[in-house]
Amino acid sequence: MRRRTFLALTASIAAHRVHAQAEVPVVGFLSTGSPETFDRLRIAFLNGLKEVGFNPGRDANLEFRWADGDYNQMAVLAAELVQQRVNVIAATGGEVSALAAKAATSTIPVVFSIGSDPVQRGLVKSWNRPGGNMTGVVTVTFALDAKRLELLRTLLPKADVIGAIVNPARASAPEKIRELREAAAASKCQVVIVQAREEEEFEPAFATLASKGAGGLMVTPDPFFFTRHRRLVELAAQHRIPAIYESRNFPAAGGLMSYGTSFTDAYRLVGAYVGRILKGEKPADLPVIQSTKFELVINLKVAAALGLDVPATILAQTDEVIE
Repeated sequence: MRRRTFLALTASIAAHRVHAQAEVPVVGFLSTGSPETFDRLRIAFLNGLKEVGFNPGRDANLEFRWADGDYNQMAVLAAELVQQRVNVIAATGGEVSALAAKAATSTIPVVFSIGSDPVQRGLVKSWNRPGGNMTGVVTVTFALDAKRLELLRTLLPKADVIGAIVNPARASAPEKIRELREAAAASKCQVVIVQAREEEEFEPAFATLASKGAGGLMVTPDPFFFTRHRRLVELAAQHRIPAIYESRNFPAAGGLMSYGTSFTDAYRLVGAYVGRILKGEKPADLPVIQSTKFELVINLKVAAALGLDVPATILAQTDEVIE
């Protein structure tokens, strides 16, 4: 009798554990990037989850899907997360990821991180009342190109020709090119735009910039460029062309300088929104928020190697100096 009671109790405990494990929510993390390049952002996302009471591995499990810059994989990766029946999807790394999640599900809550207007992209009905199953965080990326050009022109006052590299694989590429031309016209300089959707196109793009006499370079915001930041920094050094980028990953890897949204702050906000949804809030009721924290980072060692004196006006705005 005691043995039967013990076995029944053991079975009950085991069943309870299985049931408890089944109740732990699962968060799908969909990214256009790679785990190596996006490691700091992944940690920031997990910190956001923790802020609202979800400790990964205990209160929530995570399923990561990385495209490593290959946008053609996004639909497949999003479908995998839907098949896994995750509770929430964090669609990060730009509108490519958000649009893939939207196409994959209309029921699973999605929190996106994008650098463009989510209403124009058809992701939400409005910023304040998104409706549907999506909400998220907007980072100011493209709109900062005029500021990046201003910084580059201040650093390179004699450069009348500035290059810009754009990824044509993005749906927003035509809009980006138009904005670049408008910013160049306002700054009274010529812009040479080159395009690259694969790493093999980087070298020809830099060769074109050199042949056109570009005195500086803007590497436009793009998750693919972000994942290939070391190669872009290497080519800029080889061609001795001063370049400005979107995030500190570039100057930290040996690039000249960056100006843009603090992506760590944006990913923290995404994590916090995911946690709030896990607690029962509806994405339709959570306003799309804009990350308003920006950072300017300069690598003085690279500036010295290029023979550049960084003006005091730029240093006064700098958030981080790498020496």
